[in-house]
Amino acid sequence: MELNKIADVGFADYDEERIKHAVIDAYQKIAGRTLAKGDPIRLFLLSIAAIIIEQRYLINQTGKMNLLAYAKGNYLDHLGALFDVERIPAKAARVTVKYTLSTAAVNGAYIIPKGTRVTDQAGAIYFAVDEATEISVGEMSCLVHCTCTQVGEVGNGFLVGSLSRQVDPLPFVASVSNTTVSAGGGDTEGDDAYRNRIHEAPESFSDAGSYGAYAFFAKSANTNIIDVNISSPAAGEVLLVPLLAGGILPEQEILDEVLKVCSAEKVRPLTDKVTVKAPTVVSYDINASYYILTDDKAQGTAIQEAVTNAVSQYVMWQKSKLGRDIDPSKLYELMVQAGARKVTVTAPVIKQLQRTELAVAENVTVTFLGGQMNE
Repeated sequence: MELNKIADVGFADYDEERIKHAVIDAYQKIAGRTLAKGDPIRLFLLSIAAIIIEQRYLINQTGKMNLLAYAKGNYLDHLGALFDVERIPAKAARVTVKYTLSTAAVNGAYIIPKGTRVTDQAGAIYFAVDEATEISVGEMSCLVHCTCTQVGEVGNGFLVGSLSRQVDPLPFVASVSNTTVSAGGGDTEGDDAYRNRIHEAPESFSDAGSYGAYAFFAKSANTNIIDVNISSPAAGEVLLVPLLAGGILPEQEILDEVLKVCSAEKVRPLTDKVTVKAPTVVSYDINASYYILTDDKAQGTAIQEAVTNAVSQYVMWQKSKLGRDIDPSKLYELMVQAGARKVTVTAPVIKQLQRTELAVAENVTVTFLGGQMNE
């Protein structure tokens, strides 16, 4: 059952006009007289009605905070505790950095100390070495795992080679450079994502390696995971394919997180071999043209901007779910809603995708052909 399909419920009526009329009508019936709008008694009763309205609103909200579909903040945390589902805390991004010496270590192993920091040219975000790592005698370099000193998404997305400055310079170190894109950082899990995981929690009770159980635990690995496909390529094998918010492909750090969570002793059935990989990208082009009505020429610039946004919305819609078939009719629909007329879409064409595939736009060409006669 989907939470958004459950009928809305209320625990107390706090309609302002209804309560005001009820209070005043009750007094007039008991007192046997009609109150004028400026009557001091009427004004006093309205102030009492305001208190009743506020109390009823609080009663209604308090009742709703006990239901999963409405609970927020700490109330939602308490509901999660009933299912042993904790809100995912903020995590720091991780990255792999290569330290290279100016000369090979000859007098013994060279140690890269724990906590040694690197940054990019801007110098605003730091990454620190997780564990002391040694460069063996005769070697020139080593790879170390580093974690951002700030939690959250702020540490994500540093491209390969961008972390090239030493914050804590080490002797004989000629250069530092990250060999992976930093990833894995996430803000504290929001209410909507947390609510969905609580709703899916009963799936985790299975000890048979069910689809729902693996999906639940995979999403628990990182707050940025919005979709995951689970399949069994062969007997005893489980393949997990996660997708991040915004249609972003997961870096190796996040794949490792998912593998660690889903391979835990209390999660993975003894006979399962779990593998995690990124989605397979299926590229497509967009080639479309459109007119606008002659009566809309005054709003031509605004319509063109709206159409551009509609195309961007389509691109995001297409890559926001694994296995979503490439469907040009959705693009046509969004462009028309934005004000375009006589829309022609020559690309993309309809294409069915596998559940482990992700449609990603490559070349986008949208041509405005001017005004046309009114419909």
